[in-house]
Amino acid sequence: MQSTEVYLAHFVSLILYIGSLIVWLRSLVKGGRGSDPAVAFGLASLGVLIHVYALILFTYSYHQLPLTGIGPSLSSLALVIGLALLGTIVFGEGRRVGIVVIPVIILLETVAVVLGVEPSFEVMDFQGAWFSLHVMMAFVGLGGMTLSFAASSLYVIQLGELNNKRMGRLFQFTPPLVTLDRISRVGLVTGFVTFTLALVLGWFWTISFRQSLDQLNPKVMWSIMTWFVFFGVLLTRNLSRMKPQRGAWASVLGFAVIVMSYIALRIFVSTRGFFL
Repeated sequence: MQSTEVYLAHFVSLILYIGSLIVWLRSLVKGGRGSDPAVAFGLASLGVLIHVYALILFTYSYHQLPLTGIGPSLSSLALVIGLALLGTIVFGEGRRVGIVVIPVIILLETVAVVLGVEPSFEVMDFQGAWFSLHVMMAFVGLGGMTLSFAASSLYVIQLGELNNKRMGRLFQFTPPLVTLDRISRVGLVTGFVTFTLALVLGWFWTISFRQSLDQLNPKVMWSIMTWFVFFGVLLTRNLSRMKPQRGAWASVLGFAVIVMSYIALRIFVSTRGFFL
């Protein structure tokens, strides 16, 4: 049974995220002028803070990290993405990627709250400190890809505004192309490195204790496919330095492939023993 305190903490963080999105949208209508961007980022930051408290409370209440079970793991992934958003403060106006990042967080948190942020009693072969580190690095990897997707989406929009010579409110709201490109690259590289380390750790444990990589397991195949998507996007960006819009589109499409393949995996394949 879901703890009332855990549920309320998640619900409050969700409300703050929704409030942040509303202010971001109001800022977009105003062309990014005024104090709305700072207020929106402040609400998102407060939402992340409450979110951290909610997951700490979950760990204290159930004596396990929120890394297994669809509700807890989605909530943890949402928190990692939220922390990545807070990191964009070093890019100044780049924090406006929150208008794309926050809806992703809201979606993940909504699903987590609806399904229930409850502990999973399923016994997994891969567990303990190795498992926790493996999952957390994988989440950081996916969070990096999400940040790259958000920045790349705004990059494509900004470039379209420039090509069509439309300098309206959307153009005024969107951060400079160079800032968006930098955020996208940092998110992608960080995500690729951490996701690679997560796979290496998982495979090392599997070989050490089970003497098999279990390559035909659909969950393993999805992880490998996701790694190749990361690699493909990163390669495209490096080969398209003279045309960075190609790299931006690669991040957008790569993110879409990862999300759609994950949804298909959850719907059509048994995901027993899968942490997310």
